[in-house]
Amino acid sequence: MWSTLFTRITKHKYPLIACLVILAYLMPYYVLGEDTHIRVHDNLDSNIVWYKLLADSGHIFTLKDVALPNVINGLPRSTLPSGLDAMVWLYVLFKPITAYIIGQTIMRFVAFFGMYLLLKKNLLKSEHKPLITAGAALGFALLPYWPSGLLSIAGLPLALHIFLTIRSQGKTAPKYYWITLFLIPFFSNFVLTFVFFLSLMGLFWLIDWIRKKRINWPFFAAIAGMTSIYLIKNYLLIYSMFFENGFTSHRSELNLGHKDLPGTFDLFLHNLINGHTHDLSIHFLIIFPVIGLALLVAAYRKLNPKQLLAFFLFNVFLSLWYALWYWEGWRVVKDNFMVANTFNFSRIHFFDPAIWYICFAIGLTILWKHFKFFKPFVVVLIIVQCTMLFQLNEETKYGEIGTPTFKQFYAVELFQEIEDYIGKDQSTYRVVSIGMHPTIAQYNGFYTLDTYNNSYPLVYKHKFRKVIAPELNKNPSLKSYYDTWGGRAYMFVDELGKHYMFGKNSKKTIENLAINTDALKDLGGEYIFSALPIENYRENGLQYERNFVKNGLPWQVYLYRVMR
Repeated sequence: MWSTLFTRITKHKYPLIACLVILAYLMPYYVLGEDTHIRVHDNLDSNIVWYKLLADSGHIFTLKDVALPNVINGLPRSTLPSGLDAMVWLYVLFKPITAYIIGQTIMRFVAFFGMYLLLKKNLLKSEHKPLITAGAALGFALLPYWPSGLLSIAGLPLALHIFLTIRSQGKTAPKYYWITLFLIPFFSNFVLTFVFFLSLMGLFWLIDWIRKKRINWPFFAAIAGMTSIYLIKNYLLIYSMFFENGFTSHRSELNLGHKDLPGTFDLFLHNLINGHTHDLSIHFLIIFPVIGLALLVAAYRKLNPKQLLAFFLFNVFLSLWYALWYWEGWRVVKDNFMVANTFNFSRIHFFDPAIWYICFAIGLTILWKHFKFFKPFVVVLIIVQCTMLFQLNEETKYGEIGTPTFKQFYAVELFQEIEDYIGKDQSTYRVVSIGMHPTIAQYNGFYTLDTYNNSYPLVYKHKFRKVIAPELNKNPSLKSYYDTWGGRAYMFVDELGKHYMFGKNSKKTIENLAINTDALKDLGGEYIFSALPIENYRENGLQYERNFVKNGLPWQVYLYRVMR
């Protein structure tokens, strides 16, 4: 028995070591819980609260697009995640931090095993080197993913492996492959990545049909089946868009993409070298040189590295396409076709991380195979790359930056004091925040007039704009930010710019606030939570109540009441 176990461990030692590294990477979440430092941007300031808001709403499933009163006097239900989204149910079943940790765990292990299987059984099948395959897969699993994406990026290699297996094996493909394939939609986002992924799979199917003169029905069934599940999952959004006279989204007024050619080229180079904030690959220092060296070795050995070259050039194309999407020349198309303006076709760049680590594995395999003295060098490269990534775990990265922990950010005890002081049912009044993200108030049950959402009614954007118009008129950058995008309907202040996290130790004050208090009253606004003292609050029709501060929490909240 022990000899058999030892044999199996020895046979699979590299995947096992990788799994232990992933567990070590995840350990801070499990040990620290709410005291973990995690990402703020598009995470603490948005998605986590969206999930919590939906989980507490009583409207997880609804046949009609009802309004949730907690945000902007009625945020359409269809703007929040689907009731068939697995992440929603994690927030229903567990506390937010527990749901977050489970999501991180699922994401890391699926990323590892998906990439490992894709490399071992598909892309490097005949030249599979366990150390390289496990090392590249480990690197992919340790990436600083956008947390709420779950399997939208991390699950792409697994989905590709399953599709390629069904494509080649047809009806003989294992049944659990089909089950896994049809489970992925519940853990991923169709609009973000899988609409592009399934389009590419459809293109492969069409090319196969043309070349082989026969239809691969199992492959087609896999594509159609997964697409159908995504459509069912997003039933409310589709119904509200095509079958019901619902709201007009603020996205219809998007006016992005005014870069000149030099600016577009700079964006292309930046994305190619550094990646995007939501799909960082950390590929420039190690993976880029490995690709270059592998291509030189291939040329020296007179090899045909078409696979490596194809993947590399595809990523170059993705960065170029991403940059061109923001080129001013595309405005002609965006201004005349609504879908081109409201849907971000550049998001296909989210394929970047998976492709870079595929290139990493292929490049290392070339070096390993064709020069024996490169083998120790390959081991060092894998260790260095994975070490760099390990150090980017959220606790280390954001702890060093000094951003708040989960518990500190939402400051539940502090906002409970504010609620108790106001002394009224939270549903009977509305608040806005200055110098802090409105999701903090939302997390603590307050009904906010300000928000950050991917989509909300255009009519509300115009109403809220009246409140902040005097400040927008002072600052062309803020004015453009709100008018051309508007996803953040914040209480923008010229003196603060795009900064929304002023801690209690800040010495800054707001000296010349100018808001349309009457417009704020019209929306029902009754209180302002300000992270900084407002010197001219009386001129804005406000009454200072008191400030709130608590040991161990980063905020000092100055409470102002709107005079009636």
